[in-house]
Amino acid sequence: MSDTVNFTFSDTVAGYVTAHDRDTGRFTLRTADGRELEISTAGEVSAELLRNLEEPYADAGGHLDAMLEPGRYLFAHVLYYPEGGTTRIEAKRLIFLGRQAGAYRFEETDWWIRQLESIAGFYRRAQFGDGPIDYTRYRTQLRLGGDKTASHIQETDTISRLVYGMASAFMLTGDDAYLEVAERGTEYLREHMRVVDPEEDVVYWYHGLSVDGDTEKKLFTSEFSDDYDAIPMYEQIYALAGPIQTYRVTGDPRIKSDADATLRLFEKFFLDREQGGYYSHIDPILFRADHPSLGPNKARKNWNSVGDHAPAYLINLYLATGDETYARMLEYTFDTIVQRFPDRKNSPFVQERFHRDWSHDTTHGWQQDRAVVGHNLKIAWNLMRMHALRPKREYLETAAEIGELMPAVGSDRQRGGWYDVVERVLADGQEHHRFAWHDRKAWWQQEQAILAYLILHGTTGRAEFLRDARHAEAFYNTFFLDHDEGAVYFNVLASGTPYLLGTERLKGSHSMSMYHSAELCYLAAVYNNLLIAGRGMDFWFKPDPDGLPDGLLRVSPDLLPAGSVRIAEVELDGVPYPDHDADALTVRLPRGRGRVKVRVRLEPVGKAS
Repeated sequence: MSDTVNFTFSDTVAGYVTAHDRDTGRFTLRTADGRELEISTAGEVSAELLRNLEEPYADAGGHLDAMLEPGRYLFAHVLYYPEGGTTRIEAKRLIFLGRQAGAYRFEETDWWIRQLESIAGFYRRAQFGDGPIDYTRYRTQLRLGGDKTASHIQETDTISRLVYGMASAFMLTGDDAYLEVAERGTEYLREHMRVVDPEEDVVYWYHGLSVDGDTEKKLFTSEFSDDYDAIPMYEQIYALAGPIQTYRVTGDPRIKSDADATLRLFEKFFLDREQGGYYSHIDPILFRADHPSLGPNKARKNWNSVGDHAPAYLINLYLATGDETYARMLEYTFDTIVQRFPDRKNSPFVQERFHRDWSHDTTHGWQQDRAVVGHNLKIAWNLMRMHALRPKREYLETAAEIGELMPAVGSDRQRGGWYDVVERVLADGQEHHRFAWHDRKAWWQQEQAILAYLILHGTTGRAEFLRDARHAEAFYNTFFLDHDEGAVYFNVLASGTPYLLGTERLKGSHSMSMYHSAELCYLAAVYNNLLIAGRGMDFWFKPDPDGLPDGLLRVSPDLLPAGSVRIAEVELDGVPYPDHDADALTVRLPRGRGRVKVRVRLEPVGKAS
């Protein structure tokens, strides 16, 4: 039986132009793994320039010959024709990422800011229409165009994720409309989803509400299949994500009080004081991690329970307060990660699930002995953030090693983009890690790749990390932006075509709200401008100085290398304001005048702005 391809098919190719012959209408494209493909532009070929959300289509067909210059990275949708013992490849659609070779539109100063504004507008309209911000109308599930489904569930985590996105949008734009959505959502979470337990002196959060008219039914334990009838750590973690990002803007002490009480919940009931780390679940009656009712989740630990504290809320809580208590918890979780998660003797991928004694749990539910590609990248990204706060050789080495290993095993070397879930270990005779279910690509895993490689390059200066960041940014911005309905797609096929079946066709679900797309926009703007390009940025805050300890507002945009950023100027309610420490990234605000709107201009140190 011959394995020779003798049928036509289409595909996407990503790569760098190495040669172009105008006379024959052919160009050569070198893929990420070094293969060179000769592609014909004979026949009907469309060409376009990469565009952001809410930008018009930019036709590049009339400039095809000039733009197919060596060194340019592009995407080509092609047809393969097997003929005469060889395969002819014909281009049908070309996407150029900038107007010149080496230019990438997503590196424009305001690219990610404008993208976040568009996404925020989509979710505001979808949830609240043109009317007032009324969270009784909020629904977890949203269709492709933003319409609500028949489901009447309000999940705590998805509200929190929307709040995070809106607070981030305010921080980059100063638009009070976004802050209103964030603050009202935070109040709604406190009033409807929060449980204050005075006996234990903790706060915990409901899974959500089932809303029927004016009737609310509290959903105490998780309704999600992996965590059914339990209290999963990650749901408690993500309940804090939106309020804490809002706290960075407002300094509302009630939010910090809720966060501290939730942290006491983690320390009392999720922390394993004997063998270290945090359990993934507790039972809803006794709050025990070892209760038999938890079934396969009994006495388990995983990436979410140990590692998700940092990106979801804990780094932001530290940025807002400078409190060493939070820094020590961050250090504890990252020390645990570098000690327990790498598994280089067996796999290039980290281990993600554990029993109580840290032995590997390779039979759990859907994960088995499989790797979530994005979790590896998320570890690298957050280790680099932590390295800025507590420089440690093991943080930097682990992050860099992940960054070096992942492209070959987790990315698509033909088309660009990053895969979802793969088998961690190669079987005998295998050269490629097998996909667990499919070769689709999820929006949030592209985010992890972009942020990991941007901060790796911004911190180390290594050129290969910038290359990998650009490849990831290119795929995401080319294929995930929904130019018809708004916001971003959940999943695309390997080729970049949107996958619009089942829950993956939704713009709102248990898995998707506004969090990852907003986090990407916020931090890609920070890393591209402040760490890499040497450009200044504005950030906005709106606190009541009386609620801030000593009236001190902390304005660091992220955990960045020490001394890399300073304050260039400050405005208070539109008037220049001098009382700030440029290097400490703090502003001392006047007391007794109520809330003030603060614009802070940050600039990179040692780079042309």
